Amino acid sequence: MERRPAEGVAPRAAGRPETPATRVAVDIGGTFTDFVVWAPGAADLRTFKVLSTPDDPARAVLAGLGRVLAGASEARPSPSIVHGSTVATNAVLERKGARTALVATAGFRDLLAIGRQARPELYDLMPRKPRPLVPADLAFEVDERVDHRGRVLRPLEDAEIDRVVAEIHASGAESVAVCLLFSFLRPEHERRLGERLREEGLAVSLSCDVLPEFREYERASATAINAYVSPVLGRYLGRLAREGPRAAWRVMQSNGGSVGLEAAGREGVRAVLSGPAGGVVGALHAAGACGWGRIIGFDMGGTSTDVCLAEGRPRVTREGTLDGLPIGVPVVDLHSVGSGGGSVARVDVGGALRVGPESAGADPGPACYGRGGDRPTVTDANLVLGRMDPEGFLGGTMRLDEEAARAAFGELAERAGLEPPPGLSPEQAAALGVVRVANAHMERALRVISVQRGHDPADFTLVAFGGAGGLHASALARALGIGRVLVPRTASVLSAHGMLAADVTRDYGLTVMLPGTTGADRLREGFAPLERRAREAMEGEGSASGLRLERSLAMRYRGQSWELDVPLDDDPPGAFHAAHRDAYGHADAGAATEIVGLRLRAVLPVRPPELPEAEEAGPDPGAALDGERPVVLVAAAGATVEPVPFYRASALRPGHRLAGPAVIVRDDTTLFLGRGDEATVTSRLDIVVGVAGTEVGT
Repeated sequence: MERRPAEGVAPRAAGRPETPATRVAVDIGGTFTDFVVWAPGAADLRTFKVLSTPDDPARAVLAGLGRVLAGASEARPSPSIVHGSTVATNAVLERKGARTALVATAGFRDLLAIGRQARPELYDLMPRKPRPLVPADLAFEVDERVDHRGRVLRPLEDAEIDRVVAEIHASGAESVAVCLLFSFLRPEHERRLGERLREEGLAVSLSCDVLPEFREYERASATAINAYVSPVLGRYLGRLAREGPRAAWRVMQSNGGSVGLEAAGREGVRAVLSGPAGGVVGALHAAGACGWGRIIGFDMGGTSTDVCLAEGRPRVTREGTLDGLPIGVPVVDLHSVGSGGGSVARVDVGGALRVGPESAGADPGPACYGRGGDRPTVTDANLVLGRMDPEGFLGGTMRLDEEAARAAFGELAERAGLEPPPGLSPEQAAALGVVRVANAHMERALRVISVQRGHDPADFTLVAFGGAGGLHASALARALGIGRVLVPRTASVLSAHGMLAADVTRDYGLTVMLPGTTGADRLREGFAPLERRAREAMEGEGSASGLRLERSLAMRYRGQSWELDVPLDDDPPGAFHAAHRDAYGHADAGAATEIVGLRLRAVLPVRPPELPEAEEAGPDPGAALDGERPVVLVAAAGATVEPVPFYRASALRPGHRLAGPAVIVRDDTTLFLGRGDEATVTSRLDIVVGVAGTEVGT
């Protein structure tokens, strides 16, 4: 039998030699779209950025791919492209998804509107619930009922299907989310309804396919998100496949793995956090090359900052939300704040300085970009403080406008009625205040994923990346007591780099509700249908060779509302007690446990890019010195302006040591070392910073 090619893969021409294909990763950010190119046989990775095009994200992607493949030989096989997209994310945030209808069991049409009674802001007297993706006039009911054991109490009649299909057709809906009670136990009603809706030309998302697990609100939310974003994402990906190069396309998923083009367009809910997930994989890959597994990832881009904590592998949660809406499917555990290089600074009605969450974006961007922006941003602040080289931005291809940045901060200082301290201009004082406010936002986010979850930040390495991460990493590490910062050589494009290292991954789940004492043999039998689905899906990806199946159990103490995932073990209760003690500091070995679900992760390993090791040099970085510039420095006695050495990262070699204060300029990012910091260049040209005033943890 002929094996069909992976989704989005063009078949190889007969007789073509087995030449390794070029691998490309593309990550769309709020300000820049990042590209990483790995051509087997080349001496190094190639990286670059183009300005994002928010009005039409595909335009920047296609322009960058044209640059990647310009002049490519016809003998070279079609490239492999993995893409992290914000299309699904923005569709939800901006409420620009497909016109979506919901079909629920009779009596449950308000399921999405009611949601849960949890209050994120406990003391907010005027709480605002997120606007449902499905308006009330597009919520429909069908007269059917299945009970909690999967028994049909009221069958779904053909006449009832015809009625609701006609109503949906008349409503003008483009996509339909179907979520019937207990369909994860008995999906026949959903499948019959879905078949008829598809005959009408509608896009259909069934909860028994998207999230076949208990908790009806979360299941309905995941299904509605999928129905809302999949048509938009599918059209976008289809355009890239048509207008872009002939290639093997893949899409980064929110769970830290990638998936084929067709599956991504069908399961858009799994790609709503694809870009940040790539960053987590990239941070672990970079730290792992140095021998460190316990990391705190700090990704500061143009629009926002994403932070995560990981110990050897990405932490995955099923409790993620987007704009307050439960995602339901597995996603990398991240915390985000609206502080980025493009975050706009302002003075509020009370006279306080505010930074973000509004961003200047890519167009017009920060004032210093010279594209018509006149509002002060964090990037402008770093430029005014002297911590960036205006001639070296993007490798010298884009000169920064210092005068425009100073003018923007002059107006901010005037509005704030700022009295600058001795030695600083009003513009410098305002810029320093903006950086301090932005750092406070990001420090709070880092504490959420570490201290508030029982972890001491000093036990971790801070991996700083994103276009702006290196400018703030040292100060944040000092504030948290973190002794070591790793700035990978591909820090500015690490999310894209991580996509090249991400395995092909699919997640599956099944609700079972079994006693915790259920035997391991019976549990392994329960995984059989999930394993069949996984193998079939991976065959559709092109191959199941090397497939790794990771089995886990969703367990809890009887009477608890939430569960923990534990690996399948010969002693499930014992494994759960240990996991509960690790997560919460206590366990009750005498309490009854139950297994609420089976979870399966299918993984096809991908060979990550190989970064060459450079030849060792001595500790003196003098050959990389590019002069001195006045920089605003902060000390206990106050702020001063002092000459600080600037170094060209392209001239740094393994073994070079640099003492702060100093600025290291890369083509696509900048690293600022505080007073007393010490930086060392590794064999892969990463930079490791020993942070002054702290101790290095494990």
